[in-house]
Amino acid sequence: MDAQFWDERYASRDQLFSGRPNGVLVTEVSGLPPGQALDVGCGEGGDAIWVARRGWRVTAIDVSAVALRRAAKAGADVAERVAWTRADLTVSSPPAGSFDLVSAQYFPLLREGGEGTLRSLLAAVAPGGTLLVAGHDVADWPEPGEGGHDPRDFYLPHDIAGLLGSEWTVEVDETRPRVDPAPEGTRHSHDTVLRARRR
Repeated sequence: MDAQFWDERYASRDQLFSGRPNGVLVTEVSGLPPGQALDVGCGEGGDAIWVARRGWRVTAIDVSAVALRRAAKAGADVAERVAWTRADLTVSSPPAGSFDLVSAQYFPLLREGGEGTLRSLLAAVAPGGTLLVAGHDVADWPEPGEGGHDPRDFYLPHDIAGLLGSEWTVEVDETRPRVDPAPEGTRHSHDTVLRARRR
């Protein structure tokens, strides 16, 4: 799942995702005061654009240049509020303590070799800031033999909640029905959600 993989996946269609913000993000962020946000794996920009239109300044990171070009075009009206950034978080870390919101919506973070990346994302949350992670419920994943990935290979929101230390307050750690329809070709009917505040 490197840059080539994602570039090819985005290039295979004119638009890979809906362009709308993720339902978990809208639900959990609507009441937060605007600040500095980090959108991890921003894709075609639906989340970053939505957040920026609500007054946030956003660093939107993705490994795919194809996705970032589409995102910048879609978000032309908030160009001064969003820094579209091509980066591989497995080799470069966001600045520590810099973001009032770090959002990772369905970001595929492998356990094998991914602990450093996870720790850097946690460190990027400023004191008083919010970490928001959403994933697909394991019960909705296809069996590995059906051509799907094994969810045990990835960090899930509940796993991350268990790694947070005393400097964090876990505000949400739950499974809930999806707000949005399941992505095309999947049976994802529930989301797992972690929202935590750094003290």
